[in-house]
Amino acid sequence: MNFSDLGLSPSLVQAINQANYEAPYPIQVEAIPAILQKRDLLGLAQTGSGKTASYILPILEDLQGIENHRTRSIPILVIVPTRELAAQVEEVVRFFGKHLPRKVKSMAVFGGVSINPQMMNLNGTDILVATPGRLLDLLAKNAITLDRLRTLVLDEADKVLSLGFKLELDEILARLPKKRQNILFSATMDETVEGLIGKLLKNPLKIEIQAEEVTPDLINQTAYLITQEKKGPLLRHLISEGNWQQVLVFASSIRTADNLTTKLNKHGIQAMAFHGDKSQGARMEALKQFKGGKVRVLVATDLAARGIDIQALPYVVNFELPRSPKDYIHRIGRTGRAGMQGEAISLITEEDQHHWKVIQKKMKRWVEMVDALNIDF
Repeated sequence: MNFSDLGLSPSLVQAINQANYEAPYPIQVEAIPAILQKRDLLGLAQTGSGKTASYILPILEDLQGIENHRTRSIPILVIVPTRELAAQVEEVVRFFGKHLPRKVKSMAVFGGVSINPQMMNLNGTDILVATPGRLLDLLAKNAITLDRLRTLVLDEADKVLSLGFKLELDEILARLPKKRQNILFSATMDETVEGLIGKLLKNPLKIEIQAEEVTPDLINQTAYLITQEKKGPLLRHLISEGNWQQVLVFASSIRTADNLTTKLNKHGIQAMAFHGDKSQGARMEALKQFKGGKVRVLVATDLAARGIDIQALPYVVNFELPRSPKDYIHRIGRTGRAGMQGEAISLITEEDQHHWKVIQKKMKRWVEMVDALNIDF
């Protein structure tokens, strides 16, 4: 099945094709038509199942049918548990939406940073991706209104509740118009999630995607325990001392990818960034330069990296860990192809160690850890 079979317009399918999505994931096959039909939806799926695109794509399609606005009334609200997920979801919106005829304005808002720049930029926002606390802050300051909300998405509902946001969530839901579409995703089901489902959803379509068991190919994997500040120097040391000539580095955000690319070039290591803020032409040129050996390092985000297919890639580096074990397998699987030895290196901070254990447990393989905390590079 193709994305064009799911009820998406040619302009959106074109954006999907430019993102190198070959075929929809199972959750997308079921969710996209239902969301386009304005049904409520319950999705039980792990991170890495394709759930973000399963709701972003039909929402972008829906917005093509309404006029741009210059108000602070938000038509689409996506609630997420963490600032990292907020940034990633908003990146998906921009990645798929930038070629559409009707321009879509999106914003990610979260705490831990000044609220004033966020407030100044909210006018005309179509899709607001927000953590519960910062959303309530904005509502309290009358920076936005939700009286004309068309669609509510609650992503990773189990994590929202486990982080103690139940009271905040109840307050937000009380402010929403009764007539709206509701979409809820959760990786797990417990009593609190079931209670939220009963309160939030009306006759929803239920989609349940079982997590896949994944086993990596025989790739030589190594992890380095390192501080965040020393990640860059360690990466440059590994590339220079090992004389690595073709290195695919994964970063979790566009900002990190750009900053890392700049620093590598400043230190004489030719690098180019490959992410959703680059035009299709720029991404194709970066890939061409990388494959041709003219660029030593390609720094990519997961979203854009679907279009990278290099048969004899020798090195993959996880500068930052992905959010799911499935994405980790997808990353390191870019090396070790065509009967050639591949190296996969992960830079792990102390804060990453729990998540790193989850990844190793999922792939049923323990990776040698090199303690680099006290080494100067």
